[in-house]
Amino acid sequence: MPATVVIGAQWGDEGKGKVVDLLAERSDVVARYQGGNNAGHTIVAGDQTYALHLIPSGILYPDTLCIIGNGVVVDPVVLVEELDQLEERGVDTSNLRISGNAHLIMPYHVQLDTQSEIRLGKLSIGTTRRGIGPAYQDKAARIGIRVQDLLDPSILRRKVAIALEWKNETLEKIYGEPPLDPDAVVDEVLALVPRIAPYIADTSLILDTAIRDGRTVLFEGAQGTLLDIDHGTYPFVTSSNPTAGAACTGTGVGPTRIDHVLGITKAYTTRVGEGPFPTELDDDAARHMAEVGHEVGTTTGRARRCGWLDLVALRYAVRVSGMTQLGITKLDVLSGLPEVRLCTAYTTPDGTETADFPWHQSDFHSCTPVYETLEGWDDDIVGVTSLDELPPRARAYVERIAQFTGVPITLIGTGQGRHEVIDNVEL
Repeated sequence: MPATVVIGAQWGDEGKGKVVDLLAERSDVVARYQGGNNAGHTIVAGDQTYALHLIPSGILYPDTLCIIGNGVVVDPVVLVEELDQLEERGVDTSNLRISGNAHLIMPYHVQLDTQSEIRLGKLSIGTTRRGIGPAYQDKAARIGIRVQDLLDPSILRRKVAIALEWKNETLEKIYGEPPLDPDAVVDEVLALVPRIAPYIADTSLILDTAIRDGRTVLFEGAQGTLLDIDHGTYPFVTSSNPTAGAACTGTGVGPTRIDHVLGITKAYTTRVGEGPFPTELDDDAARHMAEVGHEVGTTTGRARRCGWLDLVALRYAVRVSGMTQLGITKLDVLSGLPEVRLCTAYTTPDGTETADFPWHQSDFHSCTPVYETLEGWDDDIVGVTSLDELPPRARAYVERIAQFTGVPITLIGTGQGRHEVIDNVEL
């Protein structure tokens, strides 16, 4: 497993953090390649629970080098808070490196994000209001602030002054908010430089060297495939590309260096925020998933919408990221349900039944799911670590997923704990 991309195959919240944490135990480097602190990974290690937002999951292993790549947008305040919290709990953060080419989320990005969502009202996208979108907008407009700018205060002041010329006009004239003082914004960020500067590095070179030396590298994405700005359920998406191709552009590593793409999906489907969700439920099964699965966002604290596993969307995710294997998390959550369902096709508004993900948004927003029903299982499978221990009906459920998607399942999560997993299998 020399170079592997681990990505979400749904709308995020699939349990990627746990999987990366598990694989990081056997890896030399873990690199985060996109998103910001709008994502969160919850990791349970023994009796300790860690909620990570920016720092890669491998940080819990002192011998694993952790990288925040150039494709990530970094809120310096959140970064320092996360570093402090980890160190207060005895976690060594000296193995973290941050790309100097990564862009910073500035205070005005957070303010603009919040005001935009408020103004949209019922038409809001459902962002986390953490400034992610505005930071990526500035990156594309070439007026963004990069991590390396922290090392040159004069450049930082000039860039912030330019950016605030029109942002203050937006804040005042459109949102009725007071303007921000450029010097005050810069001073707030510069106060954090002594804490951040030791971590800044040429991470593309570090990764290239690691791969050339034959070291094991994991590329960690945030969110999930269906939140991809190009391939997700636009406009209810994030502002970056969580799909596998972005692992290269988001870290400065060429595509020929990637060996495997591991997609992570829950045994059911969840979604946070607004947007279409064909298999969403509002019944006892959904309440079972939400309660047993503790379906609350790690970053936002928002309740997740729950529904049956959507195999049409999952196969689409496999296609756009070229997944070579799948990991199923939270299979244990489905225990106790009398029956389990899998969406194997959609019926579009014109009555057409399709097993392919619709390319037109109107078809997807208005489609209805076609289900295949399987028998449920009552056995408690929390902590099961062997295929032989899985109830036959649970195994049949997993095998059907592999058969429909055409991708082998190599990992099955059976609980929250770090090692509550069936690993190194192929179904």
